[in-house]
Amino acid sequence: MNEIYHLKVAIAQISPVWLDKEGTIEKICSSIQEAGQHSCELLVFGEALLPGYPFWLTLTHGAEFNSTMQKEIHAHYTRQAIQIEKGDMSRICEAAKSNKMAIYLGTIERAENRGGHSLYCSLIYINQNGEIGSVHRKLQPTYEERLTWAPGDGHGLRVHPLKEFTVGGLNCWENWMPLSRTALYGQGEDLHVATWPGSEKNTFDITRHIAKEGRSFVISASGLMKKEDFPKDTPYLDEILKNAPDVLANGGSCIAGPDGEWLVEPVIDNEGLIIQTLDFNRVLEERQNFDPTGHYSRPDVTQLILNRERQSALKIKE
Repeated sequence: MNEIYHLKVAIAQISPVWLDKEGTIEKICSSIQEAGQHSCELLVFGEALLPGYPFWLTLTHGAEFNSTMQKEIHAHYTRQAIQIEKGDMSRICEAAKSNKMAIYLGTIERAENRGGHSLYCSLIYINQNGEIGSVHRKLQPTYEERLTWAPGDGHGLRVHPLKEFTVGGLNCWENWMPLSRTALYGQGEDLHVATWPGSEKNTFDITRHIAKEGRSFVISASGLMKKEDFPKDTPYLDEILKNAPDVLANGGSCIAGPDGEWLVEPVIDNEGLIIQTLDFNRVLEERQNFDPTGHYSRPDVTQLILNRERQSALKIKE
């Protein structure tokens, strides 16, 4: 079969240099270089990897109002978040370009168009030319995440061409939102990226469910985090570690095919690259009997409206 129908993909199941933006960028770029040595064409990282998931919230009474500790940790988190407009993604984009590799990366973003102080859990797509194609801000932070992340909008609900594939992605429990999935299916998605902070209990069921529902390949990318991964200069480290389990995120990265069967079962604890070659023809085969927004849809009965306007509290007219 023509090489255009095959796509070599990789998951970088790694831990961040937690709440250290520059250290984590260095680690991400190392993973890109390693994946490039294997001729990978798409590399996926876990949710909020840059600069890390807010593990402290469940360990330090994160909902306590007007807590000095919570304010100081949040301020530290904000300082380490990325600011795209200030060039924080430049090294990663250049590494993607140098290796002719597309990337999905989970980040914490300080959004300039929302004033530059609130944080968004953003999934960034970088194409093989090193250009940012979309920034999807998580629509609905889950549970304790709402104490530190703001809700996003539909602007980043977009898909991207990658060889014969059409790739899209969602953050964590967004993958359980039927209408968000449908918004991507309707744009032709046949390779779905799901990012997670790291746990096989999250990836085990939903990965195969989306694959079978969408008749698509699904890549679930997770991170890792152990007690010893907290840097020594973390604010209130003793308070965080006092209630922390030995393992906070054990990975669970995996890949399912368009029939809902495993290509790579969830990988637990191991840090490094998970590599697989995908055959686009498998998508065409499985769409023969079911296509969720094609021949097996009834738009005359049910339709979805997608608002992709980037939301902002300020609109300037001059």
